[in-house]
Amino acid sequence: MPTVQSPKRGALPSPRSALAAATPHVSSIAAPPTFIVRPAQISFWGNDVHGDCVTAEEAFAKACHNPEIFVPDGEVISWATQHGVLEGAGLQPVMTWMQQAGFATGTNIYNDGSCFAVNWQSTAAMQSAIFEGPVKLAIAADQLDAAWLSTNGKSGWFGTGWNSDTNYDHCVSLCGYGPMSWLAGQFAVQVPAGVDGTKPGYAMFTWNSIGIVDAPSMINVTAEAWIRQPTTVSGQPNWRWCNKCQVLAFAGNPSLGACAAGGQHNHTGSGDYALAQNVPAGAHQQSNWRWCNKCQVLAFAGNPSLGACAAGGEHSHAGSGNYVLTQNVTVQGAQSGWMWCNKCRVLAFAGNPSLGACAAGGVHSHAGSGNYEVPFA
Repeated sequence: MPTVQSPKRGALPSPRSALAAATPHVSSIAAPPTFIVRPAQISFWGNDVHGDCVTAEEAFAKACHNPEIFVPDGEVISWATQHGVLEGAGLQPVMTWMQQAGFATGTNIYNDGSCFAVNWQSTAAMQSAIFEGPVKLAIAADQLDAAWLSTNGKSGWFGTGWNSDTNYDHCVSLCGYGPMSWLAGQFAVQVPAGVDGTKPGYAMFTWNSIGIVDAPSMINVTAEAWIRQPTTVSGQPNWRWCNKCQVLAFAGNPSLGACAAGGQHNHTGSGDYALAQNVPAGAHQQSNWRWCNKCQVLAFAGNPSLGACAAGGEHSHAGSGNYVLTQNVTVQGAQSGWMWCNKCRVLAFAGNPSLGACAAGGVHSHAGSGNYEVPFA
């Protein structure tokens, strides 16, 4: 007999109109015949006592990142509480909020990339999507419940022979695929008697475990499937606006950096901004923005000249990550009106009466610049 009780559920299916309007995922990578990601550390992330399965799945997706990102249970529960989804949530709202302001751990904020609908009835589409990143599912969990209990909640359980069910109430994640026997080998378990190990299956995360589900069973209980591209966007907080020279500068070092208006930057009145770094640039995004280790500002490094630095000479980007900014589209949870200066190469706010002192002389010049969106932490 099982010695543990069934954990909580809490997924709310998306309206049909929202699913119909979703952008479909287009396979761009040739997926291998077998694949699995097994994070070294997983958790319930609160889903043993709360109906936060949709948020817990987001934490699992971060754990599948390379290198692995483990989000503490407390941060997951806090995030779900702040967004009013601790006891139930739709998948789309949570993914949208995660794009704007994700989990905060240490010195980083981990957001989602854009979300795309996946055709869960297509083996090729599912394998491609899982290979690119875990696939988020809304499912009917009554039959999953029994499979999970069969191992007392330990990884390596099997879900087979599930019938069609439309009582969609739970969120899980698919992190692998391959023949059932191959998947069983990844968990050092035996294929149950009567189950054809040559048939295709999926590795499914739920409730602090990863189990194996045959393909027809997954199809029979699934209501919607999503991929985030990229799955994880690493955002670095503590970027601040300088109210003297209008630039965006990092405020997390002992020195606030030399300001073109004199002295050091002054961040009084600034919000806390978080910048994505070291991720591929997507549509409407531009990479090669870098931190200057002399004046602390964010400057574009893709031109022949690195730009005049308020600390003297040109900017120095040694030790900087590669930051990615979104331009010329509206981003929820971000501030528009930031522009590139074609003289000193920095990112500066152009929405105030003064454009701000420029290290190259005079005030910043934004001719030729896009309109950049800088997300709040």
